[in-house]
Amino acid sequence: MKFDDRCVDCLLSRVMLECRLCGATDSRSEEVIAACAALIEELRGRPLLHPQIASAMHRKAYAMLGSDDPFLPLKEESDRIAREVCRAERGRLSGFRDFVLASIIGNTFDYGVKGHQVTGDFLGYFEQEFAAGLAIDDTDRIYEKIDRVVYFTDNCGEIVFDRLLLEYLYRQGSRITLAVREMPVLNDATMAEARALHLDRFADTLTTTGCGCELGVRLDCMPPELSKAVEDCTLIIAKGMANYESLSEYNGLPPVAFLMAAKCDPIAEEVGVRRGSKVAMLRDRN
Repeated sequence: MKFDDRCVDCLLSRVMLECRLCGATDSRSEEVIAACAALIEELRGRPLLHPQIASAMHRKAYAMLGSDDPFLPLKEESDRIAREVCRAERGRLSGFRDFVLASIIGNTFDYGVKGHQVTGDFLGYFEQEFAAGLAIDDTDRIYEKIDRVVYFTDNCGEIVFDRLLLEYLYRQGSRITLAVREMPVLNDATMAEARALHLDRFADTLTTTGCGCELGVRLDCMPPELSKAVEDCTLIIAKGMANYESLSEYNGLPPVAFLMAAKCDPIAEEVGVRRGSKVAMLRDRN
């Protein structure tokens, strides 16, 4: 997805949050925000996707703040809350659509979008959104393609719900390559969080997206084993908006199932749903 003017305030609001999480002084916060704003202006005219610009900005902020994982406490709290909700709700999940919907509701564990708040009553929110269902529901078509899956994860908290979907796919006989972020960025899941949740039990291969501290997916710097899996798979499952913003711009991929909550107006408008809608959208090979 190309950079949208409305993205500037959203990105800088995340830098403000990172400054607060790191306990930066007001003067230091102003310096970091100004430097990140200047970097955005420098990069936005280049042929870069939104996640690439955002990633460069976050790397700048992290370096100036002297932290490589400012969201760590939020990540740990998200996983704790998600575990509690999963224990309460997993008994009601009975088929592929249910597990997909649960994983998409989990996608709202996101501290990277201005105007989107992670609810304090996630159990109540889960039950409400589960009843509301999917605004775009391609799950029947997606299910037909689950033989060999490359699964790109997104946020902590969310990956607890992903574990339920991964277990379901594993039991259906899917061969799964699971990819997490190589280094911390926002509250995205890394290898440490994936192993803590034992996600490798339900994946034939557990790897990273490569590229270091980088949002979304870049085909040019994926590890060789992930590149080969993408070439050979029958389906890519892409969780969340950053993975959508990346993979929707590539041609020649296998079918891609975009599973996400549309948490901002540019994404919602592009997909054709209301902001906050949950979508399971299949893009066939092109």
